[in-house]
Amino acid sequence: MTLESCYAAMGADYQDVLSRLRSERLVQRFVLKFLDDKSFELLRSSLAQGNTEEAFRAAHTIKGMCQNLSFTQLERSSTALTEDLRAGGSDRVEGLFAQVQADYARTVEAITAYRDQPE
Repeated sequence: MTLESCYAAMGADYQDVLSRLRSERLVQRFVLKFLDDKSFELLRSSLAQGNTEEAFRAAHTIKGMCQNLSFTQLERSSTALTEDLRAGGSDRVEGLFAQVQADYARTVEAITAYRDQPE
């Protein structure tokens, strides 16, 4: 799997990130670091505890990382959740989080497959 096919698998825009970061090695470095970020776990636990303010911060962080890395699909769903939480949350939070969770899983699965492929 190439880094470009990893991006395709997660519904992301490889050409966009490459045009900004200008080096596949740099893109790869930041993509692999995404796996170590704890923002999704913070989002999940904050929502479970009903802490809308902390959930907003976590969703906003995910959104920002996705914008920087051109993780298009996850960026869209995390933006929708961020904006709902910014407004204090609504009855849509559960459904919005479910979409973020699915997109996050797809992203992590693609990156993990890229990282773990035999050399």
